[in-house]
This record gives sequence, C-alpha cells and structure tokens, in this order.
Amino acid sequence: MSAVVKGLFQGVVCAGLLWVGPLCASGAELQPPSGGIPKSHAPSSAAEEAETSDPLGQLVASVQALAAVGKDVVYAGSFGHGVFRTGDRGGTWIQAGPGVTDPFILSLAAGKDGTVYAGTFRGGVFRSRDEGKTWQAINAGFRQLEIKALLVTGDEIYAGTGDGVYRLTQPGDRWLVVTAGLDETLVHALARSSDGTLYAGTSGKGVLRFKQNADSWVRMRHGLKDHEGLIENFIRVLAIDRDQGIFAGTFDGGVFRSSDGGTTWRPISRALPNDSIRGIVTTGDGLIVATGNGIFKTTDQGRQWISLNKGLKNLSIQVLIGPAGGPLYAGTSSGVFRSDDGSTWMSINQGLEAGMAPPPFLFR
Repeated sequence: MSAVVKGLFQGVVCAGLLWVGPLCASGAELQPPSGGIPKSHAPSSAAEEAETSDPLGQLVASVQALAAVGKDVVYAGSFGHGVFRTGDRGGTWIQAGPGVTDPFILSLAAGKDGTVYAGTFRGGVFRSRDEGKTWQAINAGFRQLEIKALLVTGDEIYAGTGDGVYRLTQPGDRWLVVTAGLDETLVHALARSSDGTLYAGTSGKGVLRFKQNADSWVRMRHGLKDHEGLIENFIRVLAIDRDQGIFAGTFDGGVFRSSDGGTTWRPISRALPNDSIRGIVTTGDGLIVATGNGIFKTTDQGRQWISLNKGLKNLSIQVLIGPAGGPLYAGTSSGVFRSDDGSTWMSINQGLEAGMAPPPFLFR
C-alpha cells in the first residue's frame, strides 16, 4: 500500500470523516490542514479508534451514543457496528435488528413509549417501535443525512443535522426546517426549556435560541468567551437543569452556564482539569461533566471539581447519560461503563464484542 493511500485510510479510520490527505499515524493526534477546524473541534469519534480490546483481547465496539428507556433498558450506538440493546442495565447486550443501513451511529433518543430513534453519519434517521427488533428510515424532508443530535420532548422530535434543525411532523413522518438561520450549519446539540424555547449548539455559530412563534434563530453569545476573550463558536453539549439553568459544553473551552435563558453566560469550569466537554448530566445536588480525560462533579457551581474515575479504564469519554432514578452510563472507544453509586465504574461489555469496523466511505 502506498504511503498516500495508507495515510488516507488512516485518516478515515481515525476521523470517521472523508478528509483528503494523510491525517494521522498510529498513536498520533489528528492534525487537520492549516486554517481548518482546530483538532479538538473534530467529533469525539474522530479522535478515537473504531474499537479497542477488552481484557480478554476481543475487540469492543466504540460507543458514540446512548439512550435509556425506563430503568433497565439502554440502547448503545456504535461507530461502525450499528445499534445494541440491553434489558438488564448492560449485563448483556444484543445487536439490534435489521433496517439500519448505516452502521455509524452518531446520536440516539427515546420516547416515553419506548420508540427509539437513531441518527447516523450518512443514512439519516431510523426509528424502531418494537424494542429494536426492526427499524425504518424516516428521512423525507432532509437535505443532508448527517444527524449529530436527536431530541425527544413530549410529542415533539427534533434532529440536529449538517443543515440546521428539523422537526418531525406526525402523522406524515416528514421533517420540516424549524426556522431560518441555520442553513448549512452543523448542529451538535439540542435542548428545550420548559417554556418551549429551543436551543442549538453548533459548529461555527455557538449557541442559538429559538423562541416559540419567533421568526428566526438568535445567537446568544454575551459572556460565552474563552480565557483569551474569544467567542466560543463550537458547542458539543447542551443541558438544562430543573431550575432552567442552561449549560453549554464546548469543544475545548470548558463549560458555561446561563441563568437567563441564554442571554448571558459565565464560565464555571476554570478549575476543571480538562476543557474538552463530551457530556453533561444535571443532578439534584450539582453537575456531572464528562471530558476528554475523565468524569468530574461539582456541587458548588464549578468552584471545585471532584474526580469520579475509579474503575473507569478509558478516560476519553464519548457520551454520558444519567437516566432519572438510574445509574450513570459512559460510552467510550472501549465500550460502555456503568456507575451505580455515581463515583465508581464497571465495564459492561458482554455482547458488545465486535470485529474491525468497516471504513465509513463504504456507506453512501
């Protein structure tokens, strides 16, 4: 294999993206071309290999997305091996049934009725109404099929795509653009407040807000600045707590909080050991944040952060969820970890063993 071809192949496997040119070597960090997106702005899946070995030497699927249904059922979306399901909190996993034609899962969401939605790298959205046994594509209305975020709230289903935010109409199963202002903008995160206001975290445009009956998205950036005074334009995670405080996790600038609906922001993670935010879970007594180097908790609005990494064998987290009344789940390139007490972790990968993931460019 020539050096150029080898470099391109490594770039695809390391990035999960069709980025032309030799991008990375074994063990090296991804280095985009000069003038492109900073390396920490690449999706977390880009920085991880498609899978790593478990203690028995078997390859384990790299988990990019998680969604819980009730207390015991969890779905895991992998990068290259499709969707997995467990009915016993990760004791055992089984691969979901047929219908998902793109095995590179970027996002998952579940409704209270058990309906599950999977967003993919190139295949759009797939839905299952029978506990993952079968799946159907629902892509009418989309202009692009990269689905980075899914949000199910009440009867509303939203999708964050490479071309803005869409809402699924029912009946009819057709996606409609929420409103103007995010054309050709990649949306990484979605959140909705109790008054129906929708928030979008993007690549390049920071946080935007859409109030019900408004005409367009409005960018909310006052105070959303890094330590050098530069506006944070790349947002990976959004979360809203019970007091309607909004949290924005950036690609490499830590966590920000807004107490006034996004009008103003303040940083709360100056003491956080890592600024690459991968997940945020709000709790009754504080905030749990997953980063590129571990999971941490604050109970004093960010003045101090406590490490929650005992037993977590892979500190580069790709997704974190905390179902109400249930344990915490963390997805990594080494499969899934669960914490029942909020501070110690166990690997729960039985059934997530998988072979080498296929290159993403094989799936159109």
